[in-house]
Amino acid sequence: MARSGYQYTTNPRKLEPDYKPQKQKRKLKVVEDVPRQKVQISKEQKKKQMKMTLFVIAIFGVLLTISYRNSQINEKFTEMQNLKQELASLQKENEQTKVSIQNGLNLTNIEKLAKEKLGMQKLTNKQTVYVSLPKKDYVESASEEVVIEDNENWFQKFVDKIFNR
Repeated sequence: MARSGYQYTTNPRKLEPDYKPQKQKRKLKVVEDVPRQKVQISKEQKKKQMKMTLFVIAIFGVLLTISYRNSQINEKFTEMQNLKQELASLQKENEQTKVSIQNGLNLTNIEKLAKEKLGMQKLTNKQTVYVSLPKKDYVESASEEVVIEDNENWFQKFVDKIFNR
């Protein structure tokens, strides 16, 4: 399609350069390996390297300590959760035992067990024995005063009189 002066799109038309750039070819030089000379490190650089090494070791130690502490916390937390579960199960068992005790104290259950296991029976009128008691009261009244005679010697009586006043 031939280009006309009218542009159908909103993009501007690219202008082509009138010249062509020339490519330059460079030759790579091969450098021979030069024997390396021993590089001497100054004392200050050695100190810096030593400080940096110690700093890295210290950071590693701190991180290791924090990691160990977190693992200990995690273990204690798991142990605590296990103990809570055990406590809940023991409380549930305790409540079930209380309910079974209450059911066992029911009079109908006691009567049933007495008949089945022990072979007991209800009393009949023939087995009833009446006891007659006299109408006299056997309880002594508190109005009577009980006098206890002391057999103390004269010295004991004298000491009691001195210290009781």
